[in-house]
Amino acid sequence: MSTHDPAGPEPEGGGKPSFDKQQHPAEGTPGAPSDPYGTPPPQPGAGTPGADPYGSPPRPSGSPYDTPGSYGEQYGAPPPSYGPPHAPGPGAAPGPGPVPGMPPLGSWPNRIVAKLIDYIGIQIIAVLIVLPFANLGKQDGYVGATWLGYAMYLVYEGIMLSRDGQTVGKKLMKVRVAMLIDGSSPTGAAGWTRAAVFVVPALVCCGLLWWPINGLFGVFDKPYRQCIHDKAAKTVVVSTA
Repeated sequence: MSTHDPAGPEPEGGGKPSFDKQQHPAEGTPGAPSDPYGTPPPQPGAGTPGADPYGSPPRPSGSPYDTPGSYGEQYGAPPPSYGPPHAPGPGAAPGPGPVPGMPPLGSWPNRIVAKLIDYIGIQIIAVLIVLPFANLGKQDGYVGATWLGYAMYLVYEGIMLSRDGQTVGKKLMKVRVAMLIDGSSPTGAAGWTRAAVFVVPALVCCGLLWWPINGLFGVFDKPYRQCIHDKAAKTVVVSTA
């Protein structure tokens, strides 16, 4: 008769083990992954600054993309370049002028002679136009010729300066009007503003006294020798020689 009790404990080493004592084959084994589902451990280099946890090679040191917050770090490309400030405009020749790329300033003798050539030429044309219709020996004839000469000079200089910055007198004396900011030819607004500020005060209130005042202002102006009409138009007179 057997003395074995079925309700008693299983003999050691025999029978079927209980489920609460089963272990995963890899559990507790030194060097084995702790993940019971077999996920591979991180690749070498993971956690290293600049390294890719998925095995990509690190970026080379000294790369412009290494700077935190840089343009390349955020957008993947270096920032665009917009060129040097105050680049020479169309028609500007190289030389030691007021700004890089602008020719040197025009001399006072050349500027004065150029203005006289233009003014005297326009006045002669105005007299020839008025002469058949008015007696220049009388005040009304003289005033009419003067006003016509002023108006013609305003239109003449406005058109010529807006085209290429030169009148006939300036071409002969090798000077031209340029925009102060970059040495380019005056825009239409700048050319007409310069002509109006030169002519209108003399026509309205000051007569011929206005032009010496305007010219003396430029003599003492530093560093660009701008007369009042240059200040108003933001222009400067430069040499073309």
